[in-house]
Amino acid sequence: MNKLIWPVLLLAGATLCAQENPSLAEQQSLQQSLSEAGNSPVDLIRAVENHLKQYPNAPSRPQLEAALAKTAIDLKDDPRIVLYGTKVLAREPGNIQMLERVIPALLRKADQASAAQALDYARHYEQLIQATVKNEQFAPEGGAAAAKRKDDYDRGVASARLLQARAHGLLGHGDEAIQLAESSYHVFPSVEAGREAARWLSAAGKDREAVQYLADAFTISALRSADPEGASDRARMSELYRKLNGSEAGLGDLILKAYDDTSSLMASRRAEFREFDPNSQVKDPMQFTLSTSDGGKLKLASLQGKVIVLDFWATWCIPCRAQHPLYDQVKAKYKDSDDVVFLAVDTDEDKSMVKPFMQSQNWGQTTYYEDGLARLLQVSDIPTTIVFGKKGDVTSRMIGFLPDRFVDMLSERIDEALGKPSQAQPVKAPSGPIQAPIHQ
Repeated sequence: MNKLIWPVLLLAGATLCAQENPSLAEQQSLQQSLSEAGNSPVDLIRAVENHLKQYPNAPSRPQLEAALAKTAIDLKDDPRIVLYGTKVLAREPGNIQMLERVIPALLRKADQASAAQALDYARHYEQLIQATVKNEQFAPEGGAAAAKRKDDYDRGVASARLLQARAHGLLGHGDEAIQLAESSYHVFPSVEAGREAARWLSAAGKDREAVQYLADAFTISALRSADPEGASDRARMSELYRKLNGSEAGLGDLILKAYDDTSSLMASRRAEFREFDPNSQVKDPMQFTLSTSDGGKLKLASLQGKVIVLDFWATWCIPCRAQHPLYDQVKAKYKDSDDVVFLAVDTDEDKSMVKPFMQSQNWGQTTYYEDGLARLLQVSDIPTTIVFGKKGDVTSRMIGFLPDRFVDMLSERIDEALGKPSQAQPVKAPSGPIQAPIHQ
């Protein structure tokens, strides 16, 4: 199932399965909101949040909040992971999967209150893991199933202690952070535990011990990505080095130098590729450079601090032609606003078709080629409208459009991205069939 679709089904099912029957108006309001959200998880969250504001005592609230938490996890939306994840944990304190997501999100906030809450959760997390194997001895002869349970247990305990170490460190408890990070590493050696131990050892002025843990983490990282011939390469390298030098003394320095040289070489190669393609290996949409139909270039980073509206379209897309005059209406509303930028982004593979098409349609605006941005943003349906906020984050994704609502819907998205109070009116219960978004 498409990852963008399942939250909609989950939310609709949550409403239908609520223990108490919601009112007809409430059901229709949620149905209308979900219909307008389409396949967009960002707009899905917005729709459900608005629904819960309108119906704060909705009988389906627990199910909806759980769905919001899961959708926030898919979007890597830390503020909402914390907001809705903690609500889920208040009702389901034994939900290990939610704990695994909420604790790191809290720690990434890096403030004292969040670290203290994360520490409490991480301690509880370890207790839950310990309880799952109570009285089990993990006998070596237990077979593959027992071996997997032991591996899962060790990984879980190590993860819980790593999270506790980070929380203690953020709270200024250096000794506890070191102790728990080292304990995590000894239970299950990992790159993350090695780095965490090194972080707090170095903060305590114990650089020699920190270097050793970093070396361990480096070794694990190399082994994790090693090919099947790695062991024989290592043996052959040692053989040749001993032949030349009589011992392996200094081989470690040679390996580290080789690592540094290789890293530098790869960085130079990436820089060379960026001369051909400025978007090569770029992972942040706001660092993209888009080429224009007239040969120009636009760095999206130059628009930082503005609300950016991206209209992904193609010459073969019939709905895009119907949507175009509606875009013009929205652009007219913001023609005097320097804080809003509209970019028409063409997704055609054959760019030679674009200029003749625009001339035949009398479209006068500058058109930008997507240059890989559509793939990065996972735009798979045309038309798609994406709104970036002033901080460069995606605040809305509209897949397809509702002809009679598009202008108002997009205007509301832009106003929210600008930080203006929402002018949206409460959704009225539809009197007839709901029109689904158009996809092409």
